[in-house]
Order: sequence, then C-alpha cells, then structure tokens
Amino acid sequence: MKTPLIVAVLPFLVATHAFAANDAARKEAAARYAEDKKLCAEESTSSVRMQCLRDAKAEYNKALKSAATKTSSSGACPDCGKVVAVRVEEKAGEGSALGVIAGGVAGAVLGNQVGQGTGRDIATIAGAAGGAYAGHKIEEKVKSSKVWKVSVRFDSGDEKTYSFEKDPGFAAGDLVKAGSGSIVRR
Repeated sequence: MKTPLIVAVLPFLVATHAFAANDAARKEAAARYAEDKKLCAEESTSSVRMQCLRDAKAEYNKALKSAATKTSSSGACPDCGKVVAVRVEEKAGEGSALGVIAGGVAGAVLGNQVGQGTGRDIATIAGAAGGAYAGHKIEEKVKSSKVWKVSVRFDSGDEKTYSFEKDPGFAAGDLVKAGSGSIVRR
C-alpha cells in the first residue's frame, strides 16, 4: 500500500522542486543584473548611466517577483520559511517622574550633609540634580526587559524579523509559517 506514502511525500517534493526552481531563477536574475550594470558603466554620460541602472534594477526586481509568483503558484507555501537566527536583546525600560523625584530628594538630603553656608546650598542643589539623574537611570534599568528577535527567511527569499516578549522556543533551522503578524511552527 504505497499510495499514502506518495500522497504524504508529494507536497514535499513539489515544494522542494519549486524552491530549487525559485533559487535558480533568482541566481539567473542576479547574473543578468550584474551584466546589465557592466553595460551601464560603459554609457557616456552620468544621466544616461543612472537611467540605465534604474532600468536594470527595475528588470531585476521584475524577474525576482516573477520567480516568487511562479513558486507560490506551483504549490509552494508563500508564508512558509526557516528561522535563520534568534537573538536576545535588552529592551530599555522607561523612567518616570517617580524615579526623578525620589532620586532628587535623596540627592538633596545627601548634599545638605556637606559643608556650611553657601557651600551647603550648592552641594544641596548639585546633589538634587545628580540624584534626579541617577534616580531616572536606576528606574530605567530596573524596568528593562528582554526581547527575543527571530529572523526568518521565507521560501520566496524575503527576510523578516519578529519580536517576542517571552522566549518563543525557536532555534535556527526551525520551519515556520507566518500569519496574523507572528510565526508558528510548521
């Protein structure tokens, strides 16, 4: 009973063939674009060279779009891709007036402990200013959080990075599908 196996493997084979065909079409378009740029470099004036380069780029983009359209119409999944990188980044917290006020008061109290007369007044003002700044920075640090950035290369060749507030559990090489502004495993 080989029919269920063929039915199960056939979509994979079609998608693999479509991806290989898309890759070949992209390489062919890139080679053609490189040749066109060489021809453009031989133009006599800068305005003609620039127009030539714009036209070459337009043709290149059109060839890439055509390759992607052929891939998606041949049964491949246009929203499917592969995780190429996962990075954890520190997201700075936001300070509020509370941190500034608390730091300023603490700095002013400490500054008031220094010196006498005018020196004490200057130390109080400097302590308040320094304390306000320090309070703001401390609050930002306390409220910071981690963000997981997951980069995906889609079967169409496009790349996009998704951000997650919690560890999504993805690793490089995982097969994913995009939808509703996020990604899920396939």
